[in-house]
Amino acid sequence: MSLPHVLLIHGWTGSGPDHWQSWLARTVSEHGGLADMPHFSDPDEPDLATWLRELDTHLEAAPADRERVVVAYSLGCYLWLHHAARQGIGHVDRVLLVAPPAPDYPERAIKSFFPAPLDPAGLRRAATDTRLVVGDGDPYCSMTASKQLAEALRIEIDVLPGAAHINTDAGYGEWPSVLKWVRSKTVPLSPR
Repeated sequence: MSLPHVLLIHGWTGSGPDHWQSWLARTVSEHGGLADMPHFSDPDEPDLATWLRELDTHLEAAPADRERVVVAYSLGCYLWLHHAARQGIGHVDRVLLVAPPAPDYPERAIKSFFPAPLDPAGLRRAATDTRLVVGDGDPYCSMTASKQLAEALRIEIDVLPGAAHINTDAGYGEWPSVLKWVRSKTVPLSPR
């Protein structure tokens, strides 16, 4: 069985070279999988319509002969929710939504992404399986808001103790648990 094709969707301002998404892209490629980590236009001032068009391009380029996995981070989670709510979209096998900010996050630069559609049926059309992973103590989303999001979307949630926003500031450069999930759907995800 071949390893999956992994599409990594970064969040607001992107994911730098030391971020776990960059590590995951390198590691998947080193192990024989295919990793696509696009740099979406103007990550400091993202535009939802532009990012959706760019996401469509990358999804259309994904090979059909491999399992297709999407790993979205932070604002990228809301990009996926907007994508999933549209009609006539392609289907992927699995999606991991990691550390979305609160649905009412007040930052002006990302306002075009809110409100995001909370459409469980759309998520099921877009992917066979969708899972949420959040960090305890995330300054951008309370645990209450994270659990409400999982409940509204009707998806499983993994809570990583002390992981905050699951970024380099929280020590997430390498994250072997996410690699295990990509390779074999190992759950629940655990801290680094």
